[in-house]
Amino acid sequence: MGKSKGSRSYLNPKLPIGRRIDDLLRRMTLDEKVGQMCQYSGLSEESETWVREGKVGSFLNVVGAEATNKIQRIAVEETRLGIPLIFGLDVIHGYSTIFPIPLAMASSWDPGIVKRAASIAALESSSQGIHWTFAPMVDIARDPRWGRIAEGAGEDPFLGSAIARAMVEGFQGSDLADPNTIAACPKHYVAYGAAEGGRDYNTVDISERTLREVYLPPFKAAIVDAGACTVMSAFNDLNGIPASANRQTLTEVLRGEWGFDGFVVSDWNSVGELVNHGIAGTAAEAAKEAVTAGVDMDMCADAYRRSLARLVKERKLSIKVVDEAVRRILRIKFKLGIFERPYADPGRSKVVKSKENVEAALDAARRSIVLLKNEGNLLPLDKKISSIAVIGPLADDRYAPLGSWSCQGDPKDVVTVLEGIRSKVSAKTKVLHEKGCEVEGSSTEGFAEAVRIAKDSDVAIVVVGERGDMSGEAASRASLDLPGLQEELVKAVHGAGVKVVEVLMNGRPLSISWSAANVPAILEAWFLGVQAGNAIADVIFGDCNPGGRLPVTFPRTVGQVPIHYDHKATGRPPSEERWTSKYIDLPWTPLFPFGHGLSYTSFEYSGLKVERKGKGRAMEVKIALKVKNVGGREGDEVVQLYLRDAVASVTRPVKELKGFKRVTLKPGEVKEIDFALTPEQLSFLDRRLERVVEPGTFTVMVGASSEDIRLTGSFEVKERIAFSEGRRKASRRRGINQAR
Repeated sequence: MGKSKGSRSYLNPKLPIGRRIDDLLRRMTLDEKVGQMCQYSGLSEESETWVREGKVGSFLNVVGAEATNKIQRIAVEETRLGIPLIFGLDVIHGYSTIFPIPLAMASSWDPGIVKRAASIAALESSSQGIHWTFAPMVDIARDPRWGRIAEGAGEDPFLGSAIARAMVEGFQGSDLADPNTIAACPKHYVAYGAAEGGRDYNTVDISERTLREVYLPPFKAAIVDAGACTVMSAFNDLNGIPASANRQTLTEVLRGEWGFDGFVVSDWNSVGELVNHGIAGTAAEAAKEAVTAGVDMDMCADAYRRSLARLVKERKLSIKVVDEAVRRILRIKFKLGIFERPYADPGRSKVVKSKENVEAALDAARRSIVLLKNEGNLLPLDKKISSIAVIGPLADDRYAPLGSWSCQGDPKDVVTVLEGIRSKVSAKTKVLHEKGCEVEGSSTEGFAEAVRIAKDSDVAIVVVGERGDMSGEAASRASLDLPGLQEELVKAVHGAGVKVVEVLMNGRPLSISWSAANVPAILEAWFLGVQAGNAIADVIFGDCNPGGRLPVTFPRTVGQVPIHYDHKATGRPPSEERWTSKYIDLPWTPLFPFGHGLSYTSFEYSGLKVERKGKGRAMEVKIALKVKNVGGREGDEVVQLYLRDAVASVTRPVKELKGFKRVTLKPGEVKEIDFALTPEQLSFLDRRLERVVEPGTFTVMVGASSEDIRLTGSFEVKERIAFSEGRRKASRRRGINQAR
């Protein structure tokens, strides 16, 4: 069976992939074709039988070289055509060496470190037989109630696009056939981050302008710019049409406008859930809706296996639709080289949790920490301090730092904050520890001891936040406050009269207004992975100068949600006057703005130059400035470039991020920072939804956050620049050409 029968061109790696696909497709039965479109979770006697019958194309959650090789051997050696399986897994922020959660990694504003983390995740997971990750999650998220904000890059499409490109490039490398790479799968296509009420799986209703200007750009960056070879369709409906049955997004945009030639996999049972959405009455109707819209592989609904062949035989579904889906799936299998290398090499296991990988995780964790507040320069602390009280339910927690979707991460590998602090201080420093309370719960039994050790110490480090499972999928929260009695614990420790450092572990922005007003030093540590404790201690004691910046706005209270920096101008902008857009019970401004982050040193901006050259599509705007470290420590500054189109045919954001650079400067060192803007970066969708640059004045703003603007300038565009005949015409034309 398998490869032993006859001359098979599809097994010849010297032939072009297109010819190999044609040869294999001609040999396949209808059931075998449908089998390639089916994915199942885990192994069972039933699924092994389906593999032998050629009715499975992929598995997820089958982990380890031994397990993947066992079932792969059946597919390759015991089936008629020997088509190998593709094994997928949610490798979101590391395989066994767990890196910071994606929202934390986005806080680094460092695509290079993000790419490195994805590359290591690919190295480790591929050594265990994994070919494919269901990542990156590139959903823009502007509602922190939504638990899956932890899995993405925050609120901004420009930063989100940069992180998306970096992750895909890290996973896929320069050659998918390299055994150290895996296929990326940007998700959740599309607009899942705009779920109403911040409730996971909920409906989405947004304008096409918002869809194209906010939610689609990171997907385009991942797919068009970085070459992601698979895409996952989302759970949500979009303007009345579920994302997993949406022909406009899956076929007209993804394939027609962007030229995507990979395959689309549904999210878990999202094909079957079309019945729940109410656009299909049966599983067979759901299968037809999904496959004709452009979903090539059915994840765990079992709707395709049970329905597609029958629909074709009953002439309710064209065989051409099935053939095209199978062609896309086979194309990626050939590109991955799994026909030539179907089995995992157990000898490669030594790359998992290697010393180099763990050091990379530590570096990423350090670069992801954001210093939110540092009143009176309380931080960094002296390692020779006489006594420290380490308090809080997360101070010695090994599970929370792993965060959600921690794949094969082991809590035993986690360095806790308490351990990190103890490893840093001098032998004479007394380190006291008390939990104080649980993350959730109503007991205050530990408060008295927490206050006692705080009074006996020079400083109290209070580690509070969320459990690792309180963000991620199916983890939406109606409140953004610290859970349980943790804020009361912070207040009690603060009331002891000791200096307090608050360390936050969380997967979303939290409303910490009391702490922001009263606690002198606050670190946003997110969930930093296996090296969390060492990274946090490095920052607390000054071995690392924090350089992270917020990729998402922190609201004062949940009542401000959604809140994001690039809001539109209104007819009555907020002011002290009564009849303006604001609240009567608290400031309308954020607690901490997008891009915010402090340092143990200071930076001075000067010498802004703005120069426009050329015209039309060849126009370029060059922006240059100087940044100087005017403090006494080496540190990182994230220079952020924002732009505003002063007058346009449609309302535009008050500012938009259009560039950023993270630079390291020694005391007294000066660096020149430059940016180059293209017409596409200046463009927007006009009233006809055509992408254009309109004549007028653009304001340039450069600074250390979206609110901390240090330098401003401007330039003029004198002519209208169009990028197409119009979105609708271009889409229709490409769709016709594709059909031919």
